[in-house]
Amino acid sequence: MLNGTSAAVRFYAAGTTGTFAQRIIESPNDLMNAIREKTTEDFRNKYRSVDMLLVDDVQFFSGKKQTGENFFHTFDELYNADHQIAITSDRPPKSIPLLPARLSSRFEWGLITDMQPPDFETRLAILQAKAKQDGVNVSADVLEFIALQVQQHIRALEGSLNRVLAYARLIRTTLTTELAAQALKDIAGNQPQAAPTTPGLIIEAIVNSFQLTPSDLKGRKRDQATALARQVAMYFMRQETDYSLSEIGRELGGRSPATVSHAYQKIASDISNNPPLRRKILEIQQRIKSLPENEPRL
Repeated sequence: MLNGTSAAVRFYAAGTTGTFAQRIIESPNDLMNAIREKTTEDFRNKYRSVDMLLVDDVQFFSGKKQTGENFFHTFDELYNADHQIAITSDRPPKSIPLLPARLSSRFEWGLITDMQPPDFETRLAILQAKAKQDGVNVSADVLEFIALQVQQHIRALEGSLNRVLAYARLIRTTLTTELAAQALKDIAGNQPQAAPTTPGLIIEAIVNSFQLTPSDLKGRKRDQATALARQVAMYFMRQETDYSLSEIGRELGGRSPATVSHAYQKIASDISNNPPLRRKILEIQQRIKSLPENEPRL
């Protein structure tokens, strides 16, 4: 690994190859040292034998002719030997100024993908892997809470887990979602403020999640899946909006306030002892936050 390979590249490569590297060599200064000490041949000999090369921030090769030249030869040797190469940059290869054309063309040989911030499921998987790697036992609801609260890059995600664990050790108490919320309260306060959530956004997120239509949700269908989706919609409208019970009932096809109140209390109670339902609620909450009309306001 060169140039301080990021956790994002590491996680992406592991998921792509279906396995984790058995030995990781982090050598952010190897190439620069080789150029300075005129030992570039030794550098190439060392790295041409690796099975996988991960390089972060290749935009910094811009204008560095000798660095680019040496990396070009290493790239070719690995590529011709059918070894895996993954590189990252903050822009497409053609947009990197002063990057040698033949190096830019090499970077375009493979799959080019825009790595967006990880979604909820990926964030949760990263936290689970981090907890396992560190040998700490963290309950699923705490990891899900952190994954929902921290929607930035992977370093922020892992840092938040470390912060929560350190806070629990500091005050010598059991790690719960309430404790995690306390540990992350200033981080949550720095998150961009989202626009108010509307019943329309909630309905859109729920019908997408349950694979229904708005008419199903507002109609008289009473099969188990539709009934649950309708109750979840009532729960979210009560939780996320300032609508009254009567107004929520009208949004969902003229249900009575008593029906809305019962649905809210049932879902709120079931979340604590029904992990699949809790994951469903978290997934829908993530969907609501990601809808275009509910983009964060900076």
